[in-house]
Amino acid sequence: MFPALRTERPLSIQIAINKYLFVIFFLSFSTLCTSDVRFNEYWMVDEFYEQFPEQKRISDAFNLIVQRNAEKMETSSDPVKILVVYPGIQVSDYWRRSVSAFKKRLDLLGIDYVMDSQFTKPGIDLNLQSKLIGNSFKDAPDYLVFTLDAIKHKKLIERVMSQGHTKIILQNITTPLKAFSTQQPFLYVGFDHAIGTQLLVQHYQRLFPQGGNYAILFGTQGYVSKIRGGVFESLMNASNGFHLKDSYYVNFDRSMATEATEQLINDHTKNGKFGLDFIYAASTDIALGAIDALEKKGLKKTVLVNGWGGGSNELDSIKQNIMDFTVMRMNDDNGVAMAEAIHLDLSGQGSEVPTIYSGSFRLIQQGIDATQLQRFEERAFRYSNEASNTNY
Repeated sequence: MFPALRTERPLSIQIAINKYLFVIFFLSFSTLCTSDVRFNEYWMVDEFYEQFPEQKRISDAFNLIVQRNAEKMETSSDPVKILVVYPGIQVSDYWRRSVSAFKKRLDLLGIDYVMDSQFTKPGIDLNLQSKLIGNSFKDAPDYLVFTLDAIKHKKLIERVMSQGHTKIILQNITTPLKAFSTQQPFLYVGFDHAIGTQLLVQHYQRLFPQGGNYAILFGTQGYVSKIRGGVFESLMNASNGFHLKDSYYVNFDRSMATEATEQLINDHTKNGKFGLDFIYAASTDIALGAIDALEKKGLKKTVLVNGWGGGSNELDSIKQNIMDFTVMRMNDDNGVAMAEAIHLDLSGQGSEVPTIYSGSFRLIQQGIDATQLQRFEERAFRYSNEASNTNY
């Protein structure tokens, strides 16, 4: 197990790392608008729509398709070959549910397909991901569903796009890379990390109107940590009274998050009192790891920890009054969007597939009305939850 890495100047046994390799520009925080924080290498969602206004119309029309009942294809086609390579070996069920919803919507659309789904560990299986995608060239899949979190991913994606045949769907990223210019992947799909993070920022601001001390537990040194962690820190820096006291990279790993939290407790306890009001967690596994350490030390009732994503493990933890709150993705919309994009493409309507599809969130906290939460769960997991018989 690799040690958690502090993002600030390290101790002698730790590795020196640059805290950020990107520039953040804070504009305002009056609305839930992703223009508040910008990263030079990406088009944030609102910035992309400003640059390409026609894409906003296409995206809005496409969202109506995602929300409605599946309409079966009338035209026949040869079996579509789909390769899915996901960092799904983690507690968060986002990736597994994505595949399940993807398949079920494809079935309802009447699309004949062959799907190969491969799960890897987030952050540390880059070589395996490269191998799996490299092997795909032998079979030339029609669609590759992948993610983008590290520099190496970008090189893989460029390599696949250069082949010409395989269309790429990038999952869990909604900010197009400027480096791809006008030759973008077929679809960016997911739930915008900046918007979800801003919801969490606003909730922390409501809970701590006078400010507070906090730490950040990032994932890997990649895209997701940049957006989820970078947006959070930037907006908190602009809020009076909030002070970042420490931060670690923990590779989206639960045990590493526990280790880092234990170190936070050791470093920030003075005269028997822990000096942090909350820990911002950048993922499900990180949140659960932080909670493990706080519960062990008897601190969970006095230190808040957020979730990120609202999968079943987070919701169960909130129902048990363990996790404090989270942003819940309407999860299955990502799988539905991918299936509908392929549907349009096979129907000769590829021009109606947007470059970006970003699903919606709900803020979930302890004490939420059980009936309301059940409605959210039924909608979010309408295909991936076997208990849901709702046919959207």
